[in-house]
Amino acid sequence: MIQAEVAKDKTLEARLTAVEDRLEIYNLIAGHPPSADTGADYYAEAVYMEDGVFDRGANLSGAKGNKAIAAILVSEGHQAAIAGGLAHFTGLPYIELDGDQAVVTSYLQILTPKKTGEPVEVPNHGASRGYHIHRLVTSRWELKRTAAGWKIQRRTICPVDGSEPSRDILRGALARYAKRA
Repeated sequence: MIQAEVAKDKTLEARLTAVEDRLEIYNLIAGHPPSADTGADYYAEAVYMEDGVFDRGANLSGAKGNKAIAAILVSEGHQAAIAGGLAHFTGLPYIELDGDQAVVTSYLQILTPKKTGEPVEVPNHGASRGYHIHRLVTSRWELKRTAAGWKIQRRTICPVDGSEPSRDILRGALARYAKRA
């Protein structure tokens, strides 16, 4: 209902721009897993603002600046994780547009192949030991429209572990609905 009320007050051009923005943002967020799983530092450098921030929380190192963020992907540790079968799996992001700013909320799972245990046969799909969910996090992506398209100003991740910071990220996605209630 809220979406319909907002949509009828906008021109066709404004509505089309919003659709185009969402599609570009979906592609930006969808590009993260393949870039992380292949070490595509050039992608991270291109999609983060020059002074962008990647906040991975208190227990993992983050980075400031698109070059420093990109360097994570080619680091020895990350390359070892890729060689071990690292796979980032993201959920459909929730996008909140506000002019030239956007906030995106999403989940991210980090999967790794199980190296031990009995293989399980799935008809017509072969046998596998399966995967282990190494980590599940919530992500808050703060984006800005630039002349080169949407870019990441800040990305904050928090583990889904029952703590408030992770739930705060999720609550942020629904804040506009709470204000109307």
